[in-house]
Formats: sequence, C-alpha cells, structure tokens
Amino acid sequence: MSAHSVNAEKTTKTEVVRPVVRFLQGPNLLGQAPYVAGNTLVEHAEDADVKIPTNCTSGTCGTCMVTLLYGEVPLPEILPPGLDDYLVEQCARLACIGMPNGDVDIDIRPPL
Repeated sequence: MSAHSVNAEKTTKTEVVRPVVRFLQGPNLLGQAPYVAGNTLVEHAEDADVKIPTNCTSGTCGTCMVTLLYGEVPLPEILPPGLDDYLVEQCARLACIGMPNGDVDIDIRPPL
C-alpha cells in the first residue's frame, strides 16, 4: 500500500462536524439549521422551517423572545427595551437581534 492511499484512507474517516442551531419546544425538536456566522436566530429558524413570531425586528417589543438552553448568544452592551436583567438571568434572548456563536439549542418558548 502506498503512502498516498494510507493518507486518503485517513482523511475519509475524518468527518467535519459543522455547528448547528437547534430549535425546540420543550423536549420536542422542531427543526435545526447549519450555523451561519452573522445570521440572527430568526434567520436560522427560517432556514429550519421554524416560525418565530416577530414584530419590530429591532429588539424593542420582545415578541421574538426565546430561551437559550445551550451555547452562546451574546447580548448587546446596552440591553434593548425588549429585555431586562431579570429576563437575561432566565436565559432570555431576542431572536430578531440575537446572533449565535456556533452550536446552540433554543427553546422557542420565552422564559416563565
């Protein structure tokens, strides 16, 4: 066996795992989409055929509030009107402005 065929065999066994944005409702997986840097949670949801209600699309109204279960969706330095410290402590994020960093699990229900 040549060195080239050994290397080819090794590369076929290596799988590239792409980050995924998963949307759940409680324990039920509603859909998932490949992570795309710079896309909001709403855009990822659309790619996964999951509907997240929106209204203002600027973080003002809170209509698109979801719960971050796993992963990272950074918050803006100044919280928009649709969020407050209590909601953030409950893992709330606004899907219209929230941009995930890699793998995330999102419950489309807002925090209780």
